[in-house]
Amino acid sequence: MTSFAPDSIVLNRKLPLWYQVSQSLRASILGRSPQDPLRLPTEEQLAGHYGVSVLTMRQALKELEDEGLITRHRRRGTFIEPDARRGSPVRLLGSVDAIVAQQSGMTTELLDHGSAPVPGELAEFFPDVRQVSTYHRLRSDEKTGEPTNHARNYVRPELAARIDLDDLLRWPMTKVLRDVVGADISRITDTVEARLADPETAKLLQVPLLSPILHYTGVTYDAAGRPLDVAVIHYRGDRFSFTVTLDAT
Repeated sequence: MTSFAPDSIVLNRKLPLWYQVSQSLRASILGRSPQDPLRLPTEEQLAGHYGVSVLTMRQALKELEDEGLITRHRRRGTFIEPDARRGSPVRLLGSVDAIVAQQSGMTTELLDHGSAPVPGELAEFFPDVRQVSTYHRLRSDEKTGEPTNHARNYVRPELAARIDLDDLLRWPMTKVLRDVVGADISRITDTVEARLADPETAKLLQVPLLSPILHYTGVTYDAAGRPLDVAVIHYRGDRFSFTVTLDAT
């Protein structure tokens, strides 16, 4: 039986390895194509793929099993759970793959895209360009069709020229920039605040006007500290929460 082939990652030794592996594998699972196999490679094969110990791999798999994304059967192997719920709370531990994972696994509709002047509130991030490429997407729960969030990305034009719109229907912008465009992503700075739904957001997310939402701004930087992309996302307040865990070591 053919096994599912997860993506590869470069591990950050300053973060827990099991967590990075679990988030990378989670992103691969949620971003898989319908025709991909449901069976995962063995623990030993996965450990070799990610370059970690079998013990670390088991801890990563347990995280996904606890979440309901996989099921493990003695002697039969480990299998992706195709009907697992995708709308779990957003949890951040400092990994780019965590952000990729949390934005994966939803039905995505591209509402519009094009070129526009840099918005005044984002001018500090793009001091050297007048125009940015914009992408507006609506994400919905795969099972229920319920809208969960809508996102606007503002991307440097030289990077946008290499973005395939079909990729944005399958993957988050972070993954497209890093793994398809080849951008050297160094860090992402996140800001989350409570707001009230404006008319556009209320209509897109199918919530009452002025109901609570989570307003997220994520700025993606390259190794030279230059902003590459600014994502502005509105999450339904009744579907998402943000938890940030800080490693004390």
